[in-house]
Amino acid sequence: MPVRIIGMIGVAPPSGEATVHIIKGGISAPYLKSYAQAHDKAGFDLALVGYTASSAEGFLVAQYAAHHTERLGFLIAHRPGFVAPTLAARKIATFDHLTEGRVALHIIAGASDAEQEGDGDFAPKEERYRRAAEYIEVMKLAWTEPKRFDFSGDFYKVRGAKSDIQPFQKPHPLLFFGGSSEGALAMGSKHCDVFAMFGEPLAPTAERIAEFRARAAAFGRTPTFNMSFRPILGATEGAAWDRARRILASVQKPGDPTGFGNNKKPLDHSARRLLDFAAAGETHDERLWMPIAEATGAMGNTSCLVGTPEQVARALLEYYKRGIHSFLIRGFDPFEDTIDFGRELIPRLRAGAAELDRARAA
Repeated sequence: MPVRIIGMIGVAPPSGEATVHIIKGGISAPYLKSYAQAHDKAGFDLALVGYTASSAEGFLVAQYAAHHTERLGFLIAHRPGFVAPTLAARKIATFDHLTEGRVALHIIAGASDAEQEGDGDFAPKEERYRRAAEYIEVMKLAWTEPKRFDFSGDFYKVRGAKSDIQPFQKPHPLLFFGGSSEGALAMGSKHCDVFAMFGEPLAPTAERIAEFRARAAAFGRTPTFNMSFRPILGATEGAAWDRARRILASVQKPGDPTGFGNNKKPLDHSARRLLDFAAAGETHDERLWMPIAEATGAMGNTSCLVGTPEQVARALLEYYKRGIHSFLIRGFDPFEDTIDFGRELIPRLRAGAAELDRARAA
């Protein structure tokens, strides 16, 4: 399977020496345009468009970015529950056609109850996962049923529903999901195509892949897997580690714009897993470096791979060998790292994955 490489586009120039989050702080159309074009030129397949209860609306961000790029696809983070699933199905199918297949969806239930409440959603998280499962069922019916259909569930009920437009991609755009709770795994194994995970050591990663494949097989499904990392590159290994420590010092600095300090309270099960790995050791498998995840409470993609481009590419390929065929990579200097990844890391990763595929086929 060809390796898929995903980035993440921000909507406004970041502040601070080390940028952890890139989707808050208003919107700058020129910056968004340039950032999306940098991903397009760097050779990313998709760019994640994130979601918070205060950030710019993701579908419109992706639409604008698609208008200013040639081939880049967009992985739009989407929280079920705020629009009807039939409307969402038509919205996604329309986007898919107008961009000729340049959209995928990342289904998220929201890590924080408090943030969900900012958008008026007071359902507990496990209920949100069950609601999301029904939401996806209705969307898939709208995408595939040629005639009007009915649906009656605990959260959604429609009668005589129909969509005049089906997706450009068949049977529908890829559906990603993430999470480590029972609710997340139950929803994803039955309904989603790609299990997205934060970067973890190699042995636990292989275990999670095997466990989730078994869960999905019970529904006749064969999922694929994505893993997120923050590569920290240097011209030499020593330079990469020096840079990593400077980034950590910036994140830990009192008064830093990231606002983390030494916040170690995890928001969800996935963050708790990362903090457990951080507690077990600063570095795993030679290159996986966890202190920034520890310093931020493992909020978001903060598992780092540190080294030269050749070393980090080899580290990523070890995950590829174990069944991770999709990587979300972004840096702490978001714009410049995107360019650097396109020049130094992505070509090495693609070449290595292609070589492994040829060897496997032979």
